[in-house]
Amino acid sequence: MNQNFIVPVSVVIPCFNCAKTIDRAVKSVLKQVVLPAEIILVDDASEDETLTILNEMHRNNPNQIKVVRLLCNKGVGSARNAGWEVATQDFIAFLDSDDTWHPDKLRIHYDYMKRHQDVSISGHLCEFVPDVKVPPEALLKTTVTEIDFVSLLFRNAFSTPTVMVKHDILIRFKEGKRAAEDILLWQQIALLKLRIVRLESVLAYVHKPLYGSAGLSANLWEMEIGELSNFTTLYRSKYIGIFLYITVTIFSIIKFIRRVLITKLKKL
Repeated sequence: MNQNFIVPVSVVIPCFNCAKTIDRAVKSVLKQVVLPAEIILVDDASEDETLTILNEMHRNNPNQIKVVRLLCNKGVGSARNAGWEVATQDFIAFLDSDDTWHPDKLRIHYDYMKRHQDVSISGHLCEFVPDVKVPPEALLKTTVTEIDFVSLLFRNAFSTPTVMVKHDILIRFKEGKRAAEDILLWQQIALLKLRIVRLESVLAYVHKPLYGSAGLSANLWEMEIGELSNFTTLYRSKYIGIFLYITVTIFSIIKFIRRVLITKLKKL
C-alpha cells in the first residue's frame, strides 16, 4: 500500500487546551502508511489557542480534516461522542491530543478489522516514550487476545488511543462522565456479547507517564472514583451480582493504593 491509499476510517481526536501537543498527534496520523478518510478534531471549549490551531489545520487540509466545536466543556467522553456523531466512515479510531501512533498503525489495525468482520472493537498495546524519533519496527504478531466482560472488570484491556471500533455500534461513551468513561463503554460492549480483541503489537505511544504526571492521569482519586462508579452502575443494572461487585471494588482499591505508592516513590 502506498501513501495515497485511503482506508474507510474516521480518526476522532478530542482536544482541550492542547495547543502544545495537537500538531504532533495530527502529524502522526498524516504520516501513516495508509491514510484515514477523515480526521475529526473536537474542541472541548478550550481556553488557550487550541481552536485557532485546529481551524488552521482545517484550512490547510479541508478535504481530510474536520473541526467540531463544543461551546461548553463536556469532558473527553462527550467530545469523542461528538466526533463519532459526525463521522462518515465504517470504522472509528481514537487518538488523544497528546499521544501518537506508529506510522504503520492504521495499515495493520484496519487490515485486521477488515479481515475479521465478527470483531466489533479492538485495541493494541502502547508504550511510554519521551519522544518518538525513529519508531521501532511494528509487525503484527500472531498473538491476539480475546477480551471478555469479566476480565474488563479487573483491568482495562487497552487505552483509548489504541482502539478501533465499528461505526454502527449503538452505545456511546457516557455523556458527562469524566473518568473511566472508556472502560465503561468497553464493558457495555462486552455485555452485548460482541467480540473484543487486543492485538499484541505496540502501535501507539504515550508521551507522559500513565500516573503521576500532568493531565487526567495525575488525578488518581478522580480515576478511582470513576472506576468505582462504573461498578455501581453495573451492579444497579443487575449486570453483576453482589459478590462480584464487592470483589472488583476491593481489587480496584488495592490497585489504587499501589498506584499512589508508586507515584510517591517516583517523587522521592
